[in-house]
Amino acid sequence: MPEYKAPLREIKFVMDELLDMPGHYASIPAYAEVATPDMIDAILAEGAKFCEQELAPLQRVGDTEGCTRHEDGSVTTPTGFKEAYAKFVEGGWPSLAHDEAHGGQGLPESLGTVMSEMVGSSNWSWGMYPGLSHGAMNTIEQHGTDEQKHTYLTKLVSGEWTGTMCLTEPHCGSDLGILKSKAEANADGSYSISGTKIFISAGEHDMAENIVHIVLARLPGAPEGTKGISLFIVPKFLPNEDGSVGERNAVTCGSIEHKMGIHGNATCVMNFDGAKGWLIGPENKGLNCMFTFMNTARIGTALQGATAAEASFQGALAYAKDRLAMRSLTGPKAPEKAADPIIVHPDVRRMLLTQKAFAEGGRALVYLAAQQNDIVKKAEDEEARKAADELLGFLTPIAKAFLTEVGYEATNLGVQVFGGHGFIAEWGMEQLVRDTKIACIYEGTTGIQALDLLGRKVLMTQGASLRNFTKMVHKFCQAEEGNETLAPLVSTLAGYNKEWGDLTMKIGMAAMKDREEVGSASVDYLMYSGYVTLAYLWIRMAKVAQEALANGTTEEDFYKAKLATAKFYFARVLPRAKGHAESMVAGADTVMDLDAEHFAF
Repeated sequence: MPEYKAPLREIKFVMDELLDMPGHYASIPAYAEVATPDMIDAILAEGAKFCEQELAPLQRVGDTEGCTRHEDGSVTTPTGFKEAYAKFVEGGWPSLAHDEAHGGQGLPESLGTVMSEMVGSSNWSWGMYPGLSHGAMNTIEQHGTDEQKHTYLTKLVSGEWTGTMCLTEPHCGSDLGILKSKAEANADGSYSISGTKIFISAGEHDMAENIVHIVLARLPGAPEGTKGISLFIVPKFLPNEDGSVGERNAVTCGSIEHKMGIHGNATCVMNFDGAKGWLIGPENKGLNCMFTFMNTARIGTALQGATAAEASFQGALAYAKDRLAMRSLTGPKAPEKAADPIIVHPDVRRMLLTQKAFAEGGRALVYLAAQQNDIVKKAEDEEARKAADELLGFLTPIAKAFLTEVGYEATNLGVQVFGGHGFIAEWGMEQLVRDTKIACIYEGTTGIQALDLLGRKVLMTQGASLRNFTKMVHKFCQAEEGNETLAPLVSTLAGYNKEWGDLTMKIGMAAMKDREEVGSASVDYLMYSGYVTLAYLWIRMAKVAQEALANGTTEEDFYKAKLATAKFYFARVLPRAKGHAESMVAGADTVMDLDAEHFAF
């Protein structure tokens, strides 16, 4: 396996120099006194140590052992997973970014995102166990009753209990309007939940003493479709009044899915056989409440794309510096050796720089989204919260779908750098490919996210959310017009930024005549949006690097690498957007004219 090293310098660059997180935390009263620079540095250092020493060594263990389901429906996680989780809880990591009222440490959620990045890069399968709990906590905190918060939040925040989200059923995936799970009222105010859910990550395991399932089901007489779905809390063990676990509930793991990757995480078929549950939120508004959970999970999934790119890049870079093959076309670079390290070859460098651009650009995008989440949750200025919420809503489908697609590409490039060795399991590079593919699928496929972006976030707002973002980009380009070093990048970005609006208008006009135009254009539109959004962040990073070099620094190599990567991104990656621009306006007829029965003969 590649040896994971937490990229603390890169993390601090984005936090401190690009996004000014210290100033951001100081501006929010809830964080001003707790999220001090010294505190942040200490947390990052300890988090890095935990991920490097405890989690990274278990990455391959989880893949080779997988999880084991026993006859009674219980599940044993891979060797070392349970012990690592106990240390995670003992270190207070689950409570890091949650309210003190429920036993949390009151630190910013964006800091929790940084910790999640390190966890994800070191061992994504393990990280999914505590990761799903954040969505459960956010859902209960936002929509639960005071009694539900008292019963569940403290245990979830401490990490003693974990949480899941139970949406998908055997006959329905993204179309939750046709789900069949039922909920019938009991005399004591609880409900009896019956049905089968599939693809439930961390649905059953031996790492925590209880598992709190957040479940979608239908009440008797509920309207059909998504307007008739309610949300329920269904614990594995029913809580006693004193907060301890009581009798076993009628919810069991029927099987563990046999899947392509993330073998260390128990992806379960969960059977609810009259399990006792409690309504959370209003009747028939479950999907609205569940979006709290899903939006949390979507940013977490976006992070998986960035973490995969980082992990694969670290492995590929170390290998490329060590592996000897052929000589440089311009003459030997290591004449004392039998051949040159493969990093001297242009195509290997192309692959490494592409990985680096996606890993570091992806980090910037996820942290920007996390920063907006801080503002939405804790800022005292209502206008600031509203603006941040709109920006977060716009960025979420881009981050989730684009970063997972390019993160998956980055892992494939990592295998390619290794050549034949990349195809061999012992090196760990092919595991990253398998583990990462699911990120393009769960929490809404790339196509679902694309429809959300183009259809709901852009066209349904008459382009308002897009205009608000492109105005930010436009103002940056205007301010940097006289910057000689960045001038070529600025003019290029300004051109794409204008084209973004023009393309949106063209698709919108076409969609007025044929609504299929939205579906046929949406994925190309999202990918175009992702490439341009990352270009905006890369030019901002280039500006920070340029200023550091101009002011004098002892880290010249670090900042020169930032400038070089930004130029590479603009020259060799961003042009992909042109192809997406042509495809998105090619017309729905190009994909819809062929009758379904004529696809094959």
